[in-house]
Amino acid sequence: MVEIIKTDEGTPPGGYYSQGIKSGDFLFTAGQIAFNPETKQLINDNIENETRQVMQNLSAIADAAGTSLKNTVKTTVFLTDMRLFDKFNATYTEFFPDVPPARSTVQVGPLLRDVHLEIEAIIYCPPDI
Repeated sequence: MVEIIKTDEGTPPGGYYSQGIKSGDFLFTAGQIAFNPETKQLINDNIENETRQVMQNLSAIADAAGTSLKNTVKTTVFLTDMRLFDKFNATYTEFFPDVPPARSTVQVGPLLRDVHLEIEAIIYCPPDI
């Protein structure tokens, strides 16, 4: 059984896909970009702010699924320029201070909307106790 996860607090789908799909004890998110749902603006002035917004969007999807970022087991990071990696990584670390998830980071060509970063995640959803 799968459950579609949707929240107004994350990046709205820009095509035919779900923000997240919960299947069993796991949440699979779509790639999130730095769209601020409050201002309806993209945050792409610098990689640190972009990373924070992306992570906040992932957190909102996790919350909507009844879990949290602390339960993230794997992320895939798409960067348009690996020269941004060190600043991205320093900011990303703020969101996983204790147990960093497994991660793949790849350089890609241009992303939609001229953003520099997109992140997707697999997040554990502990069963209700």
